[in-house]
Amino acid sequence: MIAGKRVLLIVGGGIAAYKALELVRLLRKAGVSVVPVLTRAGAEFVTPLSLSALAGARIYSELFDLTDEAEMGHIQLSRAADLVVVAPATADLMAKMAGGQANDLASTLLMATDKRVLIAPAMNVRMWEHPATRRNLAVLEGDGVLVVGPEAGEMACGEFGPGRMAEPEDILSAIGAALGAGPLAGRHVVVTSGPTHEPIDPVRYIANRSSGAQGTAIAAALAALGARVSFVTGPASVAPPQGVEVLRVETAQQMMAAVEAALPADAAVFAAAVADWRVANAAGRKMKKDGSGRAPALEFTENPDILARISKMRDGRPKLVVGFAAETDDVVAHATAKRARKGCDWIVANDVSAGTGIMGGAENAVTLISDGGAETWPRMAKDAVARRLADRIAEALA
Repeated sequence: MIAGKRVLLIVGGGIAAYKALELVRLLRKAGVSVVPVLTRAGAEFVTPLSLSALAGARIYSELFDLTDEAEMGHIQLSRAADLVVVAPATADLMAKMAGGQANDLASTLLMATDKRVLIAPAMNVRMWEHPATRRNLAVLEGDGVLVVGPEAGEMACGEFGPGRMAEPEDILSAIGAALGAGPLAGRHVVVTSGPTHEPIDPVRYIANRSSGAQGTAIAAALAALGARVSFVTGPASVAPPQGVEVLRVETAQQMMAAVEAALPADAAVFAAAVADWRVANAAGRKMKKDGSGRAPALEFTENPDILARISKMRDGRPKLVVGFAAETDDVVAHATAKRARKGCDWIVANDVSAGTGIMGGAENAVTLISDGGAETWPRMAKDAVARRLADRIAEALA
């Protein structure tokens, strides 16, 4: 679906540059023309000859090339492509982009382009988590730059954490989505994520340990396959993904209303950890101790069952409804019973008991329960779980 498109690929300087060679191969195999731009730092990791040979085109590296610049080459390069991709996007390149610098060919192309830009960050975990990088990322996202990755894992420097460049296959999917292609192009999916906060008084609330990482990863994976995603998120500790419609809520009642407003949809994935109960007698002002030693009496009432309500809709029900079941014991049995009780098509069950590190962690181990039975997946990064689930959803909606 992306055959005939033209991608301007900027290769930054980092060990992940070797993955750019595989990305070029995949793009060419998909029928995409690749115009490679190799930074000076990038040339320390991959050779101009290898990049040019795989791309089947000459590479560009110098801003002050007399032949090219006599024809305003950097302007033509920046605007002839359908999409500009930076892979790897180093901390330095991201800083230049965020600061509007244009002091070499790569940064000048990025300043001169009128096309969408997709970056695949790659750097040491400390550099990725540095406040300057976080600020630069926020600026770029605010400017509409699309972001794929990074992933968590072991790095060449020996450290472990987020900062690994996304795999070439995932970058290819993100490119397809950015170009309006992908198996979910034209489909609308609603995804819920994160915890809900149920107020006790204006400063206190009942919540859970959900970080929102899995739901966020699912939304990103679906968007990468071309879906239009309505992302309904509670107060999560992770930032929402790029390229989705973000609907922020706090309580279960607000989440229910946001989901209903986002319909109709082709599919709905309910990954949020919604509070089952809310405080019926929440105080309008901060509760204070009175010295008696007695705790205030809290009355609870049941929250709306979002998964069940959407699953049992008569009109406008999504073709595919996917629920999540976070269990601490008898995971498959409890999740299977939940699927039958709620009426959803699939349940993604996981064990969040103490010691698993699943709730709030970087990895997940799930069992997909459907009409076909229970399929247990190996423990893997939450991003990988999301991609696998998104692929299954695409197959189901095909």
